[in-house]
Amino acid sequence: MPYTVDFVNVSTTGLESSPVAEALAGLRANEARYFKNKYDHDFTVVPAAEASDDLARVEKVLADERDIVIASPALEVSRFRVADIDWTYVFYQSGLSINVLYTLGDAGKRAVGFKLSQGMDVPAELADRFKFARQRSKLAGEIRGSFFVIKGEY
Repeated sequence: MPYTVDFVNVSTTGLESSPVAEALAGLRANEARYFKNKYDHDFTVVPAAEASDDLARVEKVLADERDIVIASPALEVSRFRVADIDWTYVFYQSGLSINVLYTLGDAGKRAVGFKLSQGMDVPAELADRFKFARQRSKLAGEIRGSFFVIKGEY
């Protein structure tokens, strides 16, 4: 069942099993606010079990590009297109959020972004491979983020 993320009244709906559910909900709301303000897009998520193809696509990009397999179970997925960019978000039980942005034109940006919820450790599969920058958010507290550029075609 789809859930439209409310960034005014932040809710842990769908994220309750996360040990950092409040922080992850704030991170998800932070993303929802960004897309509403920049693109006037309502950020909607579905349980990961209902978006197996989208989750498999993210897993394929991670495996093919950097040989990364995320150990934490996926809780929610969102996939949408705005401004000729295909976006896929996955929110994990550990508090990790991964987004794949893939510009549909030939000369566009294609990247994978990682965001860590406040209170979570850097996952072992990412720890020695990426440096994380810190960012403050009213909704999410402190967010740590990193990214890499996608080189292949997906």
